[in-house]
Amino acid sequence: MCGRYTIFTDADEKEMLDIIAAANLRYGGINDESYDSTAKAGGAYPFKTGEIFPTDRVPVLTLSSGGSGMTTAVYEWGFPGFGKSPRIVINAKRETIDERPMFRESFALRRCVIPSTGFYEWSHSGAKTKYLFNLPDTSMLYMAGVWRVYDGVPRFVILTGDANESVADVHNRMPLVLTRDNLKGWLTDEDAARELLSSPLPELTRRAG
Repeated sequence: MCGRYTIFTDADEKEMLDIIAAANLRYGGINDESYDSTAKAGGAYPFKTGEIFPTDRVPVLTLSSGGSGMTTAVYEWGFPGFGKSPRIVINAKRETIDERPMFRESFALRRCVIPSTGFYEWSHSGAKTKYLFNLPDTSMLYMAGVWRVYDGVPRFVILTGDANESVADVHNRMPLVLTRDNLKGWLTDEDAARELLSSPLPELTRRAG
């Protein structure tokens, strides 16, 4: 599963800084086109950064209004549970996402990308150790998601699959990690998205977090 991830604003990663700047421009009431992507709006973002928890409001990438490109939005992490259950649903299995009623329509019509600077998992063998996973040679990691609106609030879940060897000794599930090259395909092309559901997941690095 993926239960926490990071948006570290001190990472030397222009992509993340640009995403944060775009979200601030859209949701923070800033209209200055010369806005510095390394600065905060009034000292605080209108969304969460740092270590991200379920129910936090965070930047995501979605289809633009014309449906042909990407734009930045701010959504809340987690779908409400069924009935009176207080449980928040934060992940969806890529193996069954187009079968489950909770996710099927969202997968067909409302896919999104969750930008991060890595995700956390905990080893439960011996001493409980927290690890930050990321792609080699970069602090940027994109995860596949789907979204829908509940009571006027857009919310998303992160897709997961069986962990590969780089993660499996810590946890048996990992996010569906997207490369820069397939972000647009995931958002705009349902056939391409279906292919990504069964594509091999990339090998990741880890460090104790």
